[in-house]
Amino acid sequence: MAGEITTIARPYAEAVFKRAQELGTVDQWSASLNTLAATAADPLMAAQIANPNCPRERLRDLIIQIGGESMSAELGNLVRLLAENSRLAALPEIAQLYEQRRVAAQGVRQVLVRSAFPVDADQEQVLATALARRLGAQVELTVEQDPDLIGGVEIHAGDLVIDDSVRGKLKQLSNALQF
Repeated sequence: MAGEITTIARPYAEAVFKRAQELGTVDQWSASLNTLAATAADPLMAAQIANPNCPRERLRDLIIQIGGESMSAELGNLVRLLAENSRLAALPEIAQLYEQRRVAAQGVRQVLVRSAFPVDADQEQVLATALARRLGAQVELTVEQDPDLIGGVEIHAGDLVIDDSVRGKLKQLSNALQF
């Protein structure tokens, strides 16, 4: 399901980012999309968005009303388009993909490193340098500890995933043995 929502959200995020660049309003769109994403992710709102019996027009009007006077006409048009196509649930993913594009356009790549063990500052610096060289851009690391990996690391940089964890290798071995 996560891959499907990304597939749905990506064209919207790309179009919005392109338009924001044209208008020179990249940061304003970022803030507005984050507000919309928070609205759509609210448990009560998410339940209504997921409810096929809830009229899309009602949801559209409610979200636009929540946005209030600060909502630009173009942002309102995006909400209308998403509601018309039953895509309001994609708002959080659209905001996330937009942020990835915004950061990438600034020459910085967001990278998530999940490690089975704690990573100290020196190791983090070595990783950042190696990833910057591999990705050809400055990287901003977020490091998380995940003991379920058993050993090794998983690295997520946008669509690129490097899985050098023991858990990942066990999954590969398991898949190979099943065929």
